[in-house]
Amino acid sequence: MALITIGGIAMPTPSELTVSVNDISKADRNANGTMVLERITTKQKLQCKWTYITSSDLMTILNAISPTTYFITYVNPLTNSFVTKNMYCGDRAVGYIDFQNNVPRYKDFSVDFIEI
Repeated sequence: MALITIGGIAMPTPSELTVSVNDISKADRNANGTMVLERITTKQKLQCKWTYITSSDLMTILNAISPTTYFITYVNPLTNSFVTKNMYCGDRAVGYIDFQNNVPRYKDFSVDFIEI
């Protein structure tokens, strides 16, 4: 099984994958100055980077993330098992090595996926 699938399509294995666990909270101070903290939910974010990615692999990823939201399956470090979550992507960055014979060569591609 692929490390990451997007919309049921296996993605190339990223060179780097970081899973962040983020608490969404509402915090305020009461009249005594004491912090009152309410955790609303916990969401995850995936930070992915592919180095020396081929044009074909880059197109596979970009086509899979062209919708606004999609389901991503990955290994959740909290459970050490595969989980599927509804996510969207943040900014996407593509680094070029050079352009030879009218063909671009890519150094890297990075994108963050944020749970809805």
